[in-house]
Amino acid sequence: MSPYDSDPADRLRADEVLASTADGEDQAVEAALRPKVLDEFIGQERVREQLSLVLQAARKRGTTPDHVLLSGPPGLGKTTLSMIIAAELGAPIRITSGPAIQHAGDLAAILSSLTEGEVLFLDEIHRMSRPAEEMLYLAMEDFRVDVIVGKGPGATAIPLELPPFTLVGATTRAGLLPPPLRDRFGFTGHMEFYAPSELERVVHRSAALLDVQIDTAGAAEIAGRSRGTPRIANRLLRRVRDFAQVRHDGVVDREIAAQALAVYEVDARGLDRLDRAVLDALLRLFGGGPVGLSTLAVAVGEEAETVEEVAEPFLVREGLLARTPRGRIATAAAWQHLGMVPPPQSPRGAVPGQPELFGKAGG
Repeated sequence: MSPYDSDPADRLRADEVLASTADGEDQAVEAALRPKVLDEFIGQERVREQLSLVLQAARKRGTTPDHVLLSGPPGLGKTTLSMIIAAELGAPIRITSGPAIQHAGDLAAILSSLTEGEVLFLDEIHRMSRPAEEMLYLAMEDFRVDVIVGKGPGATAIPLELPPFTLVGATTRAGLLPPPLRDRFGFTGHMEFYAPSELERVVHRSAALLDVQIDTAGAAEIAGRSRGTPRIANRLLRRVRDFAQVRHDGVVDREIAAQALAVYEVDARGLDRLDRAVLDALLRLFGGGPVGLSTLAVAVGEEAETVEEVAEPFLVREGLLARTPRGRIATAAAWQHLGMVPPPQSPRGAVPGQPELFGKAGG
């Protein structure tokens, strides 16, 4: 039995989710797998400790905690932490997103309906409209908004007092937040990618909730292909579970996990179909680059934004691709990963005549 087996209440919750309709199964299961309290949250040790101090101090004072900003790549637990904050405070949570707030009136309607101590979770906060953003400054600092009545010279600002609340903002691009907004958050936590050992713990915990039998080697195989992201680890676990139940006896070991992930086109390094298509086009069609983003996107049949935001961050982090002023360049590791030999004139993986990714030794 795994040391991360859940208690009966968690098991019942997972069983109820698994009995839900097929259309919403993945979303419902993902919600059931979310930790409910801070002690259950795996990884992000520094953020957890800092956030725990903020919440405990607020409870001791009997006040609402400072506003919280969580930044980092998608899938690392920002939404989960916002729900945990509300649970730890025993407060309700209101969930919305930056793109949904296009006018100051949209934000005013949300703020005016908050109750004392409520947690407002604002996902993708950097995508909020500028008028709403400026209204948020006053609401965060003074718990007040000014509602404009009328138009033109006769317009009047009516101050509306708000009950104390805690704003939890989440962003994947903290650099796009204007300094006046960023400075109004009392606590800022940056979420880091997970180590394989932490993802193994995530896989074991989720497997226990889903009643999946998995050994240590099987969990390690899934964790190693999860791109440092718990959301991806949980998704791969569900697909491996399906494979094991349909084609085998339901028990997941390293061999079964590897076979399943091969069916779903996730290789040993975590690259999926799009990642390999980008690298393949860069190497075969353009000799390793440099090539522009739009040209590369056309070659793989995807939108430029998809290549830039979905595939490139992971490829760059893995050292398989580099962005340069002249375009995208494949590294020597990319040639090696796809089992291809770089042009002999350029042992570092660049085509003859192009600038090297790194300067010559001693240069």
